[in-house]
Amino acid sequence: MANFYTDNPDLKHHLTHPMMRKIVELKERNYTDAEKFDYAPVDFDDAMDNYDKVLDIVGDICANTIAPNAEGVDHEGPSVANGRVTYASGTQVNLDACRKAGLMGMSMPRRLGGLNFPITPYIMAADIVSRADTGFENLWGLQDCAETLYEFGSEEQKQKYIPRVCEGETMSMDLTEPDAGSDLQAVMLKATKKEDGTWVLNGVKRFITNGDSDIHLVLARSEEGTTDGRGLSMFIYDKRNGGVNVRRIENKMGIKGSPTCELTYKNAPAELCGDTRMGLIKYVMALMNGARLGIAAQSVGVSEIAYREALQYARERRQFGKAIIEFPAVAEMITVMKTKLDASRTLLYETARYVDLYKAYEDIAKERSLSGDERKEMKLYKKLADALTPLAKGLTSEYCNQNAYDCIQVHGGSGFMKDYACERIYRDARITSIYEGTTQLQVVAAIRHVTTGTYMTLINGYVEQTVEVRPELADVKSNLVAMTEQYQKAVETVLAVNDQTYTDFMARRLVEMAGNIVMGYLLLLDAQRNEAFTRSAQVYNKMGQAEVAKHADFIANFNIDQLDLYKQA
Repeated sequence: MANFYTDNPDLKHHLTHPMMRKIVELKERNYTDAEKFDYAPVDFDDAMDNYDKVLDIVGDICANTIAPNAEGVDHEGPSVANGRVTYASGTQVNLDACRKAGLMGMSMPRRLGGLNFPITPYIMAADIVSRADTGFENLWGLQDCAETLYEFGSEEQKQKYIPRVCEGETMSMDLTEPDAGSDLQAVMLKATKKEDGTWVLNGVKRFITNGDSDIHLVLARSEEGTTDGRGLSMFIYDKRNGGVNVRRIENKMGIKGSPTCELTYKNAPAELCGDTRMGLIKYVMALMNGARLGIAAQSVGVSEIAYREALQYARERRQFGKAIIEFPAVAEMITVMKTKLDASRTLLYETARYVDLYKAYEDIAKERSLSGDERKEMKLYKKLADALTPLAKGLTSEYCNQNAYDCIQVHGGSGFMKDYACERIYRDARITSIYEGTTQLQVVAAIRHVTTGTYMTLINGYVEQTVEVRPELADVKSNLVAMTEQYQKAVETVLAVNDQTYTDFMARRLVEMAGNIVMGYLLLLDAQRNEAFTRSAQVYNKMGQAEVAKHADFIANFNIDQLDLYKQA
C-alpha cells in the first residue's frame, strides 16, 4: 500500500537531525514517564522508533484515506443549517480515521492523554497531512491550539479540556472580526464579567477556521472603555454550553473542506484563560506563532504534492516523440520546484527544532528552577525561533504558491481543467501566503531580526558548522560567504540612512536576502550529511546568488528621494 511517510526519504533525513537527541532528552525528562505509561520510551532510540512508527501510521492514513477523499471533499464541501456545521462526508471519514489512530493531541503530555511528541515530529505529521489534503490539515492541525491552552491555562482547565482534544474533539481560534482582520487590536467582541464571577461573550467573529469546533480559544475585549490591545483577554468557550451559532460559511476559492465561518456570540458562557489584559500581548502572540509554523508545514506539504504531480505528468506526457521532461525548459522547472521544496522543508524543520528547545526549557521551568546556562540557552533558542518563524511562514508560503503555479504550467492546458489534481492544488495554495498573517506582515515581524543582528548570529553559527565541506560543495560555501558580505553591506547602507520609512520600504529585500542565505546554509548542511541534497544545495545557491545580488544592487543604487515614486498618487 502507498505511504506518504515511507515514500519520502527526505522526512527521515530531517527526523534524524543531530539536534533531535537534545530535544528528545529535554522533552522526556530522563525518560521517567516509562515508569507510569507502558507506551512511553525508555531511551532515545526507543523514542525515535516511536516517532517513526506513528509517522508511518500518519503516512498510511494520508495515502489511503485522506488523499483519496480530497477531490470529493473539494466538490461537496461543508454545509450549515440551524447554526451548526456538517462536514463533507469525506472529512468526517478522515477525522474518524485520525481519532481511531490516536493522532489527536500528539504534542500534549501523556498525563493528559497525549503522545508527548516534540513539535518537530508533530510538524512532520502536518507536512504529510497537507500533502494529502490541504484543507483537512486545517481541521486536524488546529489541535495545536491545545499547546496554548497547556501553556497558559490553569491546571483545572488543562485537566478539563486537553484530554478531550486528545480523544478527538476539535478546536478553533476565534480572533478576527468584520472590522478587525490583521489589526487584532481593533477586536471588539465584548466579554462581560457577571456578579457571580463568570464571563459571557457577545459579538461577531469572521473568517474563523473550523468555527463550529468543540472548544474555542477566543480573543475578546474584557476592559470597558479600551480600544487597544491592552484591553483584550483570552477566553475558552465550550460548545456544549451553547451561545455561539454559525451565521454562514464563506464560499472560498480553495481549502473548501475547511469550513471558514462567521460566528455570532449571544451571552455565550466562557472561562478566562490566564490573566486579563494579556490576551493579545502574550497569549495570541504565542498562538499565532504556533499557527504560523503550522502554515509553513502546510505550505511544504502543498509544495511536495505540486512537485510530485508535475514530475509524474512530465515523465508520462509525450510530445514530439519524447517525454516532455526531456525538454530543457520543463526539466529546469521541475528541478527548481524540487529545490524550492527542499529549501522550504529545511527551513521549516530548523524552525521547529528551535521551537522545541525553548518550549522544553519553558516547561521544565514550571517544575524546577533552570540553571544559569539553561536560562541562557532558552533565551537564545526563543530568539532564534522568533526570528525563523516569520521567515519560514513567509518564504515557504511564497514558494508553495510558485510551485503550485509551475505545476499547472507543466501540465499545460490540461492543468487548467478539473481533470487533474493540480487545479485544486493551485486553489488551495493561494491562501497560505494570506492567512495567519500575510507575507507582508511576516516581513514586519522579521525585519527587527535583520536590524538587531539575529539573522547574522544564526548565519555565523552555520559558518562555524561548515568550516570543512566536501569538494563538490566548496563553491556553494564560497558563494554563501560572498552573499553574506553583500547582505551585511546592504543592512549597513539601509541603517545608515536612519529613516524608518526607508527601512520599512527596504525591509522585504533585506528579509529575503537573509532568508536566501539561511536556507542556502541549511541546504549545504543537509548536503554534507546526505549526498541526496547536493543538487538542491547547488541549484538553490545559484538562485540565491541572483536574488541577493538583485536586492543588493537595488539598495546600493537607490536614492531616498525616489521613495515618492513608489507612493500611489
